[in-house]
Amino acid sequence: MEVDHVKRNVESVLDAVSKVIVGKREVLELMLASALASGHVLIEDVPGLAKTMMAKSMAAAMRLKFSRIQFTPDLLPADITGTYVYDQRTGEFKLRRGPIFANLILADEINRAPPKTQSALLEAMQEMQVTIEGETHRLERPFLVIATQNPIEFEGTYPLPAAQVDRFLVRLRIGYPTEDEEVEILRRRMERMTDDFHMDPVIGKRDFIEMQEAVERVYVDESVLRYMAQIARKTRELAEIELGASPRGSLALFKLSRALAAMRGRDYVTPDDVKAVAVPALAHRIILRRELWYTRITPESVVERVLEQVEVPKFE
Repeated sequence: MEVDHVKRNVESVLDAVSKVIVGKREVLELMLASALASGHVLIEDVPGLAKTMMAKSMAAAMRLKFSRIQFTPDLLPADITGTYVYDQRTGEFKLRRGPIFANLILADEINRAPPKTQSALLEAMQEMQVTIEGETHRLERPFLVIATQNPIEFEGTYPLPAAQVDRFLVRLRIGYPTEDEEVEILRRRMERMTDDFHMDPVIGKRDFIEMQEAVERVYVDESVLRYMAQIARKTRELAEIELGASPRGSLALFKLSRALAAMRGRDYVTPDDVKAVAVPALAHRIILRRELWYTRITPESVVERVLEQVEVPKFE
């Protein structure tokens, strides 16, 4: 598939999802860019902002198998991966597959489950496989995880360690709608006459996989590669930062900027593509010094300052 086809398919998917989700086009674009880059998304925001609806509508638009896992303190790893159960009729153990065997998984309130259960999902994210009773099972492509966590409520939660947050390609915040958008949400709900929604797929799973393969053919010039590396390295040098972005951060810039270029109909990456994805790709990989936790300095603002300080390569 050529990049112009990728652009057309992306616009079709975004237009279809926008019939369900009011506004938030930029968030949807970043979610789709992460999916095209075979990356996982962490959404950190308050409840009630249509995170579940976003994931379900995106899966429906691309004919992907959708699965939702509600993380709770008593959730076990087997509740995610599945387990072998004894079949009395045949006298054999058969695999009962868990919700992890899907194309797009919504891991709702991932910080509600204990670390052992979180790790079952994170292993699948990293290795594209699960191990059940010593037997390894490959997961079907595409495999995408959209995890959510509430940044306000901490009682009864198990915050993800920094090393595990680093596994997510991007961290996004949705934000509240504007007044006009909120009125439109109410209007659409009145017209539907139900909380449910229906969406016809606009592309198929095979099309989406071909789009991912097209992203892998997007060219990145040496000067732009060096620009990505310099941005990541600069996050390790600033005085405000306890821990900067690892090489996984520069790889995130690489993957996301290629996906964004393809979505814009180009088979090459520009510095503007890198700038557009830098904050969602790097901010969650940065740890500020403890004395700055209660100031107005945020990881996002630090990444923005890094972009101002690193010289942009001349690109023709």
